[in-house]
Amino acid sequence: MNGFILARVIHVLAVVIWIGGVAMVTMVILPAIKKLKSKKEQLETFEALEGRFAKIAKLTTILTALSGFYMLEVLNAWHRYLDPSYWWLHAMTLVWLIFTFILFVFEPLLLHRLFKKFMQENPEKTIKIMQRAHWVLLILSLTALAGGVAGSHGL
Repeated sequence: MNGFILARVIHVLAVVIWIGGVAMVTMVILPAIKKLKSKKEQLETFEALEGRFAKIAKLTTILTALSGFYMLEVLNAWHRYLDPSYWWLHAMTLVWLIFTFILFVFEPLLLHRLFKKFMQENPEKTIKIMQRAHWVLLILSLTALAGGVAGSHGL
């Protein structure tokens, strides 16, 4: 298998695991946590699940970046960032930047602390805000993903 094909396989698998995980958190885990009775149980359950997925998300965003930038380099396609018809490339990169910032900077430095504080004060509101934020991220991700699939196949 040549390097480009391997990079594409790694890229697609990493994106499937990463965005699939975001979908799982958004559509299954947060609604289930919302139904738990005690805020202690909500906090402990979310932190246990989120902690495991955060490691996976970090790894898959790194793999997505490395494979994606490798493919751009092999194709000598950096100029596509200057062409609006490759909006899907801009969208994929923007989604990657947002998640990378959240996972590696915002979450460890601020979000984790704020989440604990707000869960103690108002768990219902906190989970509602988190779920809305996850829906926004999921919709952006799926839009970029759909655009990337269509765009990379000439649509």
